[in-house]
Amino acid sequence: MVSDQIRARGVDDHRVLDAMLRVPRHLFVDADHQAEAYEDHPVGIGFGQTISQPYIVGFMLAALQLEPSHRVLEIGTGSGYQTALLAELTSAVYSLEVVEELADKARRLLDDLGYRNVVIRVADGHGGWPEHAPYDRIVGAAAPEGIPPALVEQLADGGIIALPVGISNHQDLVVSRRVGDRLETLATMPVRFVPMVRRD
Repeated sequence: MVSDQIRARGVDDHRVLDAMLRVPRHLFVDADHQAEAYEDHPVGIGFGQTISQPYIVGFMLAALQLEPSHRVLEIGTGSGYQTALLAELTSAVYSLEVVEELADKARRLLDDLGYRNVVIRVADGHGGWPEHAPYDRIVGAAAPEGIPPALVEQLADGGIIALPVGISNHQDLVVSRRVGDRLETLATMPVRFVPMVRRD
């Protein structure tokens, strides 16, 4: 997976590649999808959610330019796979998941795997998690129609956000750096993610 799908397509951040070699992706996929765990496409994890395509995960993590000291806000814990990778790469991960059952399952698995620098909260991503802001990096695995203002406010000056943005049939992954009160776009890529929904 790492050599054929990720490194071969231009992701060359050695810390990201090493983390993806260490984290066993199949543990984050349900038993009936085990055969698909390392294939180059998203895999369903229930509740209308997916574990993202490996290449997209690798691209996003590399685009964030992560450092060991960084504090990260993740929107969309999902299965916890990307959360585990973030925990390997940074000092603290604050992760929001709108589906309570997925949050509970991911929390148990990450705890069993020994990740102690992850905190998961059941909430949607539109309001972020202001109590722990500012964040050095923000990454999303669900797409709002536009970048929520709260996420910009909670991103540290000079920090980077990687977020899919748009409607279901037209989305772009937008990687931006906060410069003062504005976002400066660093990269974009056409993608398709589940929508960022609100929790009632």
